[in-house]
Amino acid sequence: MVTKLIKTDADYQTALKRIRDLGEPDEGTAEFEEAEILTMLLVKYEEENYPAEELDPIEYLKIRMEVLGLTQKDLVVYFGNKGNVSKVLNRKRPLSLQNIRALRKGLRLSGEILLAEIELKNNKSTTGRVAEEITLEQHLSEHEERGS
Repeated sequence: MVTKLIKTDADYQTALKRIRDLGEPDEGTAEFEEAEILTMLLVKYEEENYPAEELDPIEYLKIRMEVLGLTQKDLVVYFGNKGNVSKVLNRKRPLSLQNIRALRKGLRLSGEILLAEIELKNNKSTTGRVAEEITLEQHLSEHEERGS
């Protein structure tokens, strides 16, 4: 059981390892309570040491991958396939709401940061799935104009 606050990067790493070891314990168990407490402590430490306004969702995801020792291959479960992981990390595709939910639940990432605006490589700012809908709408509109 957690007995101290997270004050240093070493404490932070230890807490991350412990929360990974706990996995997804059953609600009502001592392990579940420990995971909840650890999550609160980790969030507090991250808020104090990695302010949300300084990170965009992609940078945040890359930092969390590094901290958790994850590779792009490890993210396939949250994105559906390797191509989607690559497109998101290379800013060619925005995070979808489904991606955000999966990352938030599976890796306990901050939904607030993941929902922030993303600067894509084509210099368009987007917020999650909305960008794909706008792009499709613009494409259809342009196609209709050319066809008329």
